Amino acid sequence: MSRRRAPEPFLWLLFSSGGLVAAFHDPDPAAAVRPGDPLGLVTVDYEHLRAVILHPLTRLVLFGFCVLCLFHWAHRFRYTVYDGLQVKSRLIIVICYGGAIIGTLLAGYVLLRL
Repeated sequence: MSRRRAPEPFLWLLFSSGGLVAAFHDPDPAAAVRPGDPLGLVTVDYEHLRAVILHPLTRLVLFGFCVLCLFHWAHRFRYTVYDGLQVKSRLIIVICYGGAIIGTLLAGYVLLRL
């Protein structure tokens, strides 16, 4: 007799990974460019930035960043509604994780179309 396992450990893994990525790597680009920009120490050239973003490895990293951040949001929002507002409905689960999946597909589409 086989029991179906709950996806909770996988969802918590995505949540913690997304939180780590968002906390440690989200401020990096802004921190690298913004302090030097007004002082003239760093100049942001559009063509160089475009070439970096068009590189396949950069697209893959951006896609992973988007996926992890979206699932982090979905899990956090689900449990905020579940614990904070005491709304215990499967519809909330579908909306949260469905939104993360749709956002993932949209991010993939946009990054492939660049």
